[in-house]
Amino acid sequence: MATTTTNPKDRTLLAVIGDEDSVTGLLLAGIGHVDQNQKKNFLIVDGKTQTNVIESAFQEFTERKDVAILLINQHVAEKIRPTVDRYQAAFPALLEIPSKEHPYDPAKDSVLKRVQKLRGD
Repeated sequence: MATTTTNPKDRTLLAVIGDEDSVTGLLLAGIGHVDQNQKKNFLIVDGKTQTNVIESAFQEFTERKDVAILLINQHVAEKIRPTVDRYQAAFPALLEIPSKEHPYDPAKDSVLKRVQKLRGD
């Protein structure tokens, strides 16, 4: 499969995978987008959301050429940790964020772990 180079200027969207409060807050801040094919740039995860649905959304958002940053609640990232840890592309940038119910734990953050590894910490 040939890879195409995408101009970073074409990446204009944020995408989010998270709990209802996090996604709702970000949608109210204006990040929501639904294209002509009804594809959304967000996924609300609750206790009934299956892991394969989260994995699928993660794959979709990281492969989209219009997404600059993917935000994911850290506790949701834990459900698909091997996939998150394997992700190494520069775009979209992946940021793990806290939620109201789950505080941020730097020891679990895949990006921070990668930086520490590069620094030799």
